[in-house]
Amino acid sequence: MAWSERVVVRDDIWLACRDWDGPGQPIVLLHGLAGHAGEWDVLAQDLHPRYRVVAFDQRGHGASERRPRDVSRAAYVADVIAVVDQLALPRPVLVGQSLGGHTAMLAAAAHPGLVRALVLVEASPGRSHPSGPADVGKWLDSWPTPFPSREAAAAFLGGGRVGAGWAAGLEEREGGWWPRFDQDVMVRSLAENAQRSFQHEWEQVTCPTLIVLAQSSFIPAQEADEMLRQRPVTTAMSIPGTGHDLHLEQPEILRTALSDFIESLV
Repeated sequence: MAWSERVVVRDDIWLACRDWDGPGQPIVLLHGLAGHAGEWDVLAQDLHPRYRVVAFDQRGHGASERRPRDVSRAAYVADVIAVVDQLALPRPVLVGQSLGGHTAMLAAAAHPGLVRALVLVEASPGRSHPSGPADVGKWLDSWPTPFPSREAAAAFLGGGRVGAGWAAGLEEREGGWWPRFDQDVMVRSLAENAQRSFQHEWEQVTCPTLIVLAQSSFIPAQEADEMLRQRPVTTAMSIPGTGHDLHLEQPEILRTALSDFIESLV
């Protein structure tokens, strides 16, 4: 294990962090909804010889506080700032996938002097989506938990690298393998995203930004085009043949893109 476990505490909420403790530019990696810090292990392993890499289980996820009362977007952002401050990560590059990218974007918008650069992996300001929380709840309800084994979970969750990445976040208890989150917390975490777009916050981001998209339908083409229209200095790229969890499917390509982007910063 190349990383060490660190714990950050904010307002009685504990956040479990994986600190790869490399040299150079700090990078903070943020997983998506129902995810976990271990999704980034392959990427972090490749990056940490050159960079200080930290990934953490966000509130409600993994080894962090499982049932926080506050799951607002502001609470998630404040957790990022607490990790940056308490682990002494000066001007980090924030990298987030899906809802983790949304959190990273909001952190960069609210704290422009704190963030050196932003990388959004299959993430956007979003749009109002009233049925989103219910849809996610139904999807999580469809999981046949407990899974009899990690292998069975990996097969159900997509197989290959994607399934293995999701299954790595499960815990063994009570006769099988269970998610390390509660469904109602996940649903509540999407409440604000269901109500509105965060285009205004996207326009407030001032740091250099890289958008990495898959060939999926998660970010509609018109939404990606609108992001670039609003902030034309943004760099964007697409990784062919990938889905929403491209960070699990193609971590090597993402590593190269991320390294090239960081090295281009002045």
